[in-house]
Amino acid sequence: MNARVISVMVGLAALVGIGPCGVALAGAPPVASHGVASGDVTATSVVIWSRATAEGVMHVRVSGRAGESRTVYRSVPVVASEDFTGKVVIGGLRPDTEYEYRVWFESAPGQGRGAGDAGEERRRSRAAASGVFRTAPPADAPKPMLFAWGGDLAGQNVCRDAVEGFPIFDAINALPLDFFIGLGDMIYADGTCAAVGRYGNAQVPGDYTLATDLPSFWAHWKYNREDAGYRRLLARMPYYAIWDDHEVVNDFGPLHDTRTAPPYTPGVHLMPMGLAAFLDYNPIAERDETPNRLYRNVRWGRHVELFILDARQYRDANIAQDSAERPKTMLGREQLTWLKAKLAASDATWKILVSSVPLSIPTGFPPALGRDGWANFDQETGFEHELMDLLGFMRSREIRNVVSITTDVHFAEVFRYTPFADDPGFRLYEFVSGPLNAGLFPNRDHDATLGTESLFFYGPEGGDAGFTFAQAKPFMNFGTIHVDEAGRLTTAIRATDGHVVYEQTLTPQMPGIHPPGVGEPPVILP
Repeated sequence: MNARVISVMVGLAALVGIGPCGVALAGAPPVASHGVASGDVTATSVVIWSRATAEGVMHVRVSGRAGESRTVYRSVPVVASEDFTGKVVIGGLRPDTEYEYRVWFESAPGQGRGAGDAGEERRRSRAAASGVFRTAPPADAPKPMLFAWGGDLAGQNVCRDAVEGFPIFDAINALPLDFFIGLGDMIYADGTCAAVGRYGNAQVPGDYTLATDLPSFWAHWKYNREDAGYRRLLARMPYYAIWDDHEVVNDFGPLHDTRTAPPYTPGVHLMPMGLAAFLDYNPIAERDETPNRLYRNVRWGRHVELFILDARQYRDANIAQDSAERPKTMLGREQLTWLKAKLAASDATWKILVSSVPLSIPTGFPPALGRDGWANFDQETGFEHELMDLLGFMRSREIRNVVSITTDVHFAEVFRYTPFADDPGFRLYEFVSGPLNAGLFPNRDHDATLGTESLFFYGPEGGDAGFTFAQAKPFMNFGTIHVDEAGRLTTAIRATDGHVVYEQTLTPQMPGIHPPGVGEPPVILP
């Protein structure tokens, strides 16, 4: 069993309230250093995460908030080789039920004071960190839901403002969300944070360099998690994490994850270290039978199923040619087979593809090293043949009501795709948000292969040259999706202060009953 994770099957569970995260004094037991998080929540299970100030034992108590009497307590060791992080997987929970949990740490036997010391209960209460989560509704429950997603955090030296931190988390925390999806680039391991930011504002400088070893990858995660708003988000709602390239290095894949310029060491692969740090710092359920697997699906009631894709770990080299004779793969054969099977089996009203790279916006820098996203655009180095194969499969199986969400490009845009000219009834929507807090790179280019229509664009048309932080902030954004009891899906793009700049409602498409894309017209707000 992985030392990070202990799986516990329980009936119902119990917990208590909220306490501060302290700093361990010399000779004192470890305490929680970077808050808590709940993740990979299903109708019956949850992962609880935290980090300590030193080696020891992580203790977790969980309870339903509706008065269930049983309390469940479990523990797991935290060790230096995993930067004192710990995760506990708890199953057997009740669907659509709110739970609260408390996490505290103690020294391992022989390392300091033990549970029998005088005043231990008072110390635990003071040192505990707490959070809440709600389990998903049953798969047949048509319950309304609201979630948010975002990505691109602390990139291009747009880091924690000295006064405001990451201001966008205040707006996210103000919403009654069921969960949040951290959709990649939630650190920039290949960047740094200086005392003065890209937009001239005073920042909290990062005490790290470009990540070249495991401790430096951990340092990037710790810097971002020290933001108070980010910690509040993780403590108050479930969190689903997936990576993109900057959790390791720009545009990486398993065949191009090395760098030669200092401080990198030529020939040293960065992906294994970046993946280890990602798993250490995110509440992802790890399983011995599928080690390092990040792709997964999550059912949330009658109307929504998420398909969270790993667009990094299995891809061919970006620079390779993509052709009908030798199509490239981004997902890898096993993940693509899994995705097709899960899509075909799903009876959810909406199937939401969580892809860390966009479908038609060309990415990859410099372009001479190949395209990094799905689109080929101006060269044959994208992953377009695999995408068309997937879309063809969905059309042949009458899989409708599919939307894709992404971040990555540092502006917001909404697309409607009609990829098959002989089947105008097959349509796909893509909603692009971001950045949460990073540089702004507006770009109107997109690939036309998918029958692409751009419905909305949000970014500074002339670029961000000369911007102050106050001027840049309004263009930072996140996305939300609300699905009502009848299955209508409303997507919004929200600026840093939370106000809606775009909104559109889609009605579920029923072949032979509803024309494709019927719904309220999009609303673009000033």
